[in-house]
Amino acid sequence: MSRLLTERQHQVLEYISTFQAEKGVPPSTREIQRHFQFASQTAVMGHLRSLANKGMIEQLAGRVWGLKATEIQTHLFDLPVYGTIPAGLPAMQEQEPVEIIPFNPGLFGINTPKANQMWGLRVSGDSMIDAHILDGDLAILVRREPQMGDIIAALVDGTTTTLKQLVQVRGRAALRAANKKYKDFIPEETLEAQGVLIGLIRRQLR
Repeated sequence: MSRLLTERQHQVLEYISTFQAEKGVPPSTREIQRHFQFASQTAVMGHLRSLANKGMIEQLAGRVWGLKATEIQTHLFDLPVYGTIPAGLPAMQEQEPVEIIPFNPGLFGINTPKANQMWGLRVSGDSMIDAHILDGDLAILVRREPQMGDIIAALVDGTTTTLKQLVQVRGRAALRAANKKYKDFIPEETLEAQGVLIGLIRRQLR
């Protein structure tokens, strides 16, 4: 199951993780409020409760909110983010990312990713809206062998790239949208999984 964070929740989570790794204790709600210039403690608590409900943080001793010791990362990972799904691994190595963001992979269940193992993709379109994947979201993907039911970034027949759910149709691997407007996508020849979705960062609506 993938995890969904808003951009602001991701920023708060990264601040807590970095602060806790450097100082050994999580930041207080006042420190979080000052860092992000929130107008009130209510805003801080709203983000903390949302993160706790998603299993990202928990209330520790002393009533502070933080990460379990096993989830604290002392080094952030430079996550390359691409504007569209790259057409194959060789192309990805040649393609320049549109941005690189500091990212704590441990928050999404990855401890020490290798180079090119994890990457981000800005989602375009509405084909996965019923899976709560929206236009403009940042999809977090890892390279591993996919299982049926996984949502993957796929290269189809060496030409078409897409983000869809891997399913089986009449004994063949196919791709399924999470929007009834779109039919199943059955490759004529090849289907190559480039990455498996493990989480989402929701764009900040303004």
